[in-house]
Amino acid sequence: MALLLLLALLTVCAATPQDLSGKMFTFPEETNTAHVKLTTSRQDLRAVTVCFRSFTGLQRGHTLFSLATPSATNDFLIYKSPTDDVFSIWARHNQRVFGGPKYELNAWLSMCTTWDAASGLVQVWVDGKPSSRIFISSGSNIKGPIIIVLGQDQDTHGGGFQTNQSFVGMMSDVHMWDYVISPREIQNYAHLFVGFTPGNVLNWRALEFQTAGRVLIEDEQWSIT
Repeated sequence: MALLLLLALLTVCAATPQDLSGKMFTFPEETNTAHVKLTTSRQDLRAVTVCFRSFTGLQRGHTLFSLATPSATNDFLIYKSPTDDVFSIWARHNQRVFGGPKYELNAWLSMCTTWDAASGLVQVWVDGKPSSRIFISSGSNIKGPIIIVLGQDQDTHGGGFQTNQSFVGMMSDVHMWDYVISPREIQNYAHLFVGFTPGNVLNWRALEFQTAGRVLIEDEQWSIT
């Protein structure tokens, strides 16, 4: 009975919003199954800001955030390239490569990525330091049904996971907004200041989610220097 209960907890966790303050998701191994599915009621996004903190030692490419719709599996995707300090960002299934902000291995980093449908501009911030603003796609919103996944890249709507694209490490403080938050709020988020508004699409302090496979919820482990 205890084993069955453990397997059930590993397979699926959570049904109502939870306050994950002081917690983190741990993805301890490479798989094509382990992931966290995040739930939101908002299904029409004119803009996106996604912020999170992550820690990994992966030197290969890996997925940090995957938002898919039936019309575009990469409707908003944040992917770390195997090349040092380079990211691939997808918006409305269009891709651009970003370089510049330092992406340090085996260290906690804060990352925020913004996109606006009106201007089509995307920007990446790592530890409060911005990239150039680059055009990706404009003129159309992200419209649901939306599926958001941490830990895997959706090659189909809600699935199609590949081990060599999976995330291994820890992730915490995931927030998402349906507008581009200000540089000041990004700086406040990056430096753990209180002056940022929690996400109105995803809020780490009231997160509705399901875990699948070997994903752990643990006390956060970081220090600010």
